[in-house]
Amino acid sequence: MIQNKYSHTNTKEIIYKTEELLEASKNRYKITVQIANRAKRRKYEDIDIVDDPMIKPIIRAILEMVDEITQPEIISD
Repeated sequence: MIQNKYSHTNTKEIIYKTEELLEASKNRYKITVQIANRAKRRKYEDIDIVDDPMIKPIIRAILEMVDEITQPEIISD
């Protein structure tokens, strides 16, 4: 089983990260649609990849997006 940095997140941390993401965005509707689209795309793109089934695509999308916003060096490389 593949372990990743999102495999041991608790509910309070997910809620905190979601609020952090919504506060960082200028448009709550737009960020919500972006999260939904990323989760939907990831669900169908990663069908063959064995990943942690406990983390739903929507939660993974939220955690990834908040990391991208709070840690810009991740996507600058």
